[in-house]
Amino acid sequence: MKSEIEHKAYMVPNPVTPNEAIQFDEERCTACNICVHVCRTDVLMPSPEKGKPPILLYPDECWYCGVCVEDCPEPGSIAMIHPMHQTVVVNWKRKDTGKTYRLGMKNPPEPNDTPPAR
Repeated sequence: MKSEIEHKAYMVPNPVTPNEAIQFDEERCTACNICVHVCRTDVLMPSPEKGKPPILLYPDECWYCGVCVEDCPEPGSIAMIHPMHQTVVVNWKRKDTGKTYRLGMKNPPEPNDTPPAR
């Protein structure tokens, strides 16, 4: 005897990882789903709601390759958000002058060659 119950499978975003690899602008996104089809890691799925942007299921598996952003026909509807470890700014402060510096700054100061105090 066959059951008359319909079984459905639901996919929901990964709740474990709080990061976001990409962000959609719902005003600009036309829900064409080109980004879903070109994604190299299959982290996107079409939204079940018609006219809504795709859903980012597994942000921790994104390669940050940017193919979804490049192939999008509507510029500005997808923004790449790089991981935190690439955007951390390392600062240091010189005790003698009190000036603050950071890695990667333009015109960095001369290196401090004085030996450390003992």
